[in-house]
Amino acid sequence: MPYLTGTTPTTSSTLLRTGLGVPGYAHPLLAPTEWGELTRPGTPVHWVVLNVADGPGTRPDSHCLQAAGRLRSTGVRVLGHLDTALLGTAHGTRAFGDVISEAHRYLDWYRVDGFFLNRCPTGPAALPEIRRTVTTLRALRDKAHIVLGHGTHPHPGYAECADQLVTFRGSWSDYRWSQVAEWTADHPADRFCHFVHGVPRGHLDEALRIARWQGAATIWFTDRTDRGGRTDPWETMPGYWDEIVSRIGTGVSE
Repeated sequence: MPYLTGTTPTTSSTLLRTGLGVPGYAHPLLAPTEWGELTRPGTPVHWVVLNVADGPGTRPDSHCLQAAGRLRSTGVRVLGHLDTALLGTAHGTRAFGDVISEAHRYLDWYRVDGFFLNRCPTGPAALPEIRRTVTTLRALRDKAHIVLGHGTHPHPGYAECADQLVTFRGSWSDYRWSQVAEWTADHPADRFCHFVHGVPRGHLDEALRIARWQGAATIWFTDRTDRGGRTDPWETMPGYWDEIVSRIGTGVSE
């Protein structure tokens, strides 16, 4: 398998316990069971992305505030969703000020613990602007947890300005043949996240082993699919939710 040909993670990184990073459930009114399951004692959740309306919305939402409060009370980080697509490029659709304005609303309305920068650029040209954005976010929120949602391996310089990077986001058919970038071996596994949709129940152990071999300690695996880009596979919990929670909690053998 190609995922076995990359650089083997360091000993310290392979000993880290795998946990879940939730890319963003549907609104709590549409997915009450999903949000409720995240607060169940013993559920290994590292953080949950709160995406009210492609961002914080235009006014506070009491249902989202309650859901975020319940998560924080159980020690789970809540991250505000910020779309940074094309930030800082000549033809970008997002201005720096717009992103920071949304961050202010997330903090004022939902008291988030950090931010998930979705569709984050990957090339070196955008690195200075992303570094500027992250620096400003950390100034707004002390000890903010910052996750860069690249979806693929970015320029290694991005690893220096965020807590975690999403280095894979895609289908199981692509993930099972994926390879890890060699530079990731210089960092512990708690710096990397993988989001994979369409993972069959019978291949769950294999998917977890790939994440461990590639050195990613935060994962979200689901049997939901994007139906050719027509649906969001992250909006609901996996059909094997109890199974994946149990397997992560007990560890996965190499």
